[in-house]
Amino acid sequence: MILIVFKYLTPKGFRGITFFPFVILADKQDKLNPVFVNHERIHIRQQLELLIVPFYIWYAVEFLIRWMQFKNWKHAYYNISFEREAYQNEKDLDYLQQRSFWKFLKYLNI
Repeated sequence: MILIVFKYLTPKGFRGITFFPFVILADKQDKLNPVFVNHERIHIRQQLELLIVPFYIWYAVEFLIRWMQFKNWKHAYYNISFEREAYQNEKDLDYLQQRSFWKFLKYLNI
């Protein structure tokens, strides 16, 4: 994982965005935040498990489905299975050591 600080590549309202192997941050202080970094590490693992490109396709399709479901982009974003897994486990700094393969499926809730 390579952390890069470049606020102009980070969507407005977001602290970071992960494009394997890069995590683009809006604020350099987030490099020092272990919870934030762990959240992004979880996304790196998810991307690797789905061989990167399929991850982005799945992410976009699930976002569109959630957007239609909730009629609100913020609720849609927070209910994407990848985000649910990352947010619910970001404080557990040992999570990735015990995480099973494709664990994000547990958070799909169809």
